[in-house]
Amino acid sequence: MGILGLVTEVICNRGSFRMARTRESRRSPHGYNIFSSTQERSTTSNNAPLCVRQQHTSSESADGYYGSLYPGHIPTTVLQKALLAVGSGVAALQNPYRHDMVAVLGETTGYPALIQLRNRMRDDPEGDIILTERPRIRLSTLDLNKMASLPDGSFGREYLRFLDDNKVTPDSRADVKFVDDEELAYVMQRYREVHDLLHTILGMPTNMLGEVAVKWFEAAQTGLPMCVLGATLGPLRLSSSRLGALFSSLGPWALQNGRGARCVLSIFYERRWEQSLEDLRGELGIQPPPLLGRASP
Repeated sequence: MGILGLVTEVICNRGSFRMARTRESRRSPHGYNIFSSTQERSTTSNNAPLCVRQQHTSSESADGYYGSLYPGHIPTTVLQKALLAVGSGVAALQNPYRHDMVAVLGETTGYPALIQLRNRMRDDPEGDIILTERPRIRLSTLDLNKMASLPDGSFGREYLRFLDDNKVTPDSRADVKFVDDEELAYVMQRYREVHDLLHTILGMPTNMLGEVAVKWFEAAQTGLPMCVLGATLGPLRLSSSRLGALFSSLGPWALQNGRGARCVLSIFYERRWEQSLEDLRGELGIQPPPLLGRASP
């Protein structure tokens, strides 16, 4: 077992111990799922907050959530977060496609940036609705048949084409565990689930050049340390031809649009599948990607 696995096991065990102690001293009759989507909230009582789904469950399942800020949350100290950040950072550098390690790195280093993103969402009318309703982008919340019937050039049809062409699924995004604020945890979750939508909007594939370009955009847009790290070190894995394409046209385009675009977390994408991709780019203030010649891998 590597150092990251060992640290994660210790933290998970400690988190389970804390929750077990809390359950012994106090018991809650309800569990709360802050990440419930609009589609999943049909059983919400009229008196409950819009962003919270009250689950009338057995005491056993409710106890599983009690004592943590949200389902799956693992309380960690500053030292534990630092150890996780170092271990996940090393693992992510060795293999940038280790999305689990990238996720841990983002959660343990992103607190100040998440506050800024949350505030930007609050200041945007559409972003504020998202913070209230907490939508999720999952296969269970997508109407794939309807999206497939949309015309070419529509946002929903192009997003579905991106998923098919790259053999990816929105369900591959890990749930947040180490963010010690339930609203900021949702902001991080939203960022993860919007990532593939950004690939579609930016017209970037999931190869290394496309991922680096998206990371340059996200670094300028979000300020998340993991995005900055990926934008800085990602080019080291590119061939000379792709490196030239990145620095000559794709990188400057990504940085300029990342700085100037509207906050990408403040768009209720689930209500915009029928909108044309071109119109959505214009609304966000994102220019179409530059045309690039074929570059060797």
